[in-house]
Amino acid sequence: MDLLDNLRRQFAYDEWANREVLAGLRAGATQTKALQLLAHILAAEQVWLERLTRKKQGIAVWPDLTPDQCEAHIFEMARMWREYLSELSPDSLAGTITYKNSKGEAWTSAVLDVLTHVLMHSVYHRGQIAREVRTAGQTPAYTDFIHAVRQGFLK
Repeated sequence: MDLLDNLRRQFAYDEWANREVLAGLRAGATQTKALQLLAHILAAEQVWLERLTRKKQGIAVWPDLTPDQCEAHIFEMARMWREYLSELSPDSLAGTITYKNSKGEAWTSAVLDVLTHVLMHSVYHRGQIAREVRTAGQTPAYTDFIHAVRQGFLK
């Protein structure tokens, strides 16, 4: 499997894991903090994709989204990531983007580093969501990557 195929697989996992988290939140009493974290995951993914495609930022980094809005966002972001990743070449992964972060600071980052960050950022916050759900006495969604592989959710 080449690097681009692996990235596509990782983003498919990301979509699956976000859907699992949302389903878990809907099954129990949706905790406000957990839903805020999921909304942040989705917004941050959009912000990074907009940076990668040199588009104006179209969403706040910490938006207030309902479960239905999160569901629509998961679907749309998955489509947009698939489209973006299908257009990348191995050489483009070494390219860089220049952008301003949420503090207005200018940065330049490698495309591969940005894609890796997006994936790790999402995993980090899904861990926080799991903690919030557990603290509320419920069982969080099982979103381990190896679980997704073992159950055949990923190719």
